[in-house]
Amino acid sequence: MQTPTASPWWSAHVHHDRRPRLIARNAITRAVRRWFEDEGFVEVETAALQVSPGNEAHLHAFATEALGHGGERTVLYLHTSPEFAAKKLLAAGEQKIFSLGKVWRNRERGPLHHPEFTMLEWYRTGAPYEALMADCAALMALAAETAGARRLSFRGQSVDPFAEPERLTLAEAFDRFAGIDLISTVSDDGSTDREALAAAARAAGIRVAEDDVWADVFSRVLVEKIEPHLGQGRATVLCEYPTPEAALARVKPDAPKVAERFELYACGVELANAFAELTDPAEQRRRLIAEMDEKERVYGERYPLDEDFLAALAHMPPACGAALGFDRLAMLAVGAERIEDVLWTPVAE
Repeated sequence: MQTPTASPWWSAHVHHDRRPRLIARNAITRAVRRWFEDEGFVEVETAALQVSPGNEAHLHAFATEALGHGGERTVLYLHTSPEFAAKKLLAAGEQKIFSLGKVWRNRERGPLHHPEFTMLEWYRTGAPYEALMADCAALMALAAETAGARRLSFRGQSVDPFAEPERLTLAEAFDRFAGIDLISTVSDDGSTDREALAAAARAAGIRVAEDDVWADVFSRVLVEKIEPHLGQGRATVLCEYPTPEAALARVKPDAPKVAERFELYACGVELANAFAELTDPAEQRRRLIAEMDEKERVYGERYPLDEDFLAALAHMPPACGAALGFDRLAMLAVGAERIEDVLWTPVAE
């Protein structure tokens, strides 16, 4: 006897139930574009196919091949973010840009993850990264207002999207929720004390494997002890990440152990990742190679560096940039339980 399966999304009755949320998503899309245009931003459309999909250790890309006229084959990737291309536009002279388009990430599927999703990414030249915190707060309020929601909600949790977000540093969060002195395990040069963090994590009840490196332990504490407390009642801006966890961000001038990076959380859901941009090509190369070394250690593969991007960094002005999961924001605004509830045509499983 076969187990009955759920009706596909294109079934008339399923689509009928999903449609109000999809129409609300469309309204939020229009409102977001108007907001950026009113703020003086230019919308850009970056190429989805890139020589490098991004060089973060734990992001996985979809690869394809391009055939030249002579039959030569070139490996290209669907981008995991428009970041590298957008920064080239900043080097070219653009000052305030935003992109609202599709990105692709492999090995990701679940209530909050989909292999193809929409990312809202924007950049401000000559602005401090705190300006992005204000942008994030404004966009949350805009999405809620457009959807007619007084609160953002997800799985029994809710936040007031019109309240000023709480600002919490990683050091404060690790101390408050795990009793761990995080910054003492990081040196001014970015090196880390794995044994000290592992011992503190075990004392906090976190399982640590023998082959876990510092970054593994950091991530486990963040997921198990910190994230469940974020974005409760009002959104949380989790900021000042340790430099080893901010490969593309500028070091905080008066605190060399941390970088000018923050993430936005609402209802325990990570909505955005933002930072003041690193513009030193040599330092950026060093960090990206370190990320790919870690990727090879964990997954046995690595992606090429985008040499064009590294060359452009030398011409890029000081800037800050943010990436926000647009589908997740729409989810919270309409009270959906799964990301697929706000996608017009989900990818087949």
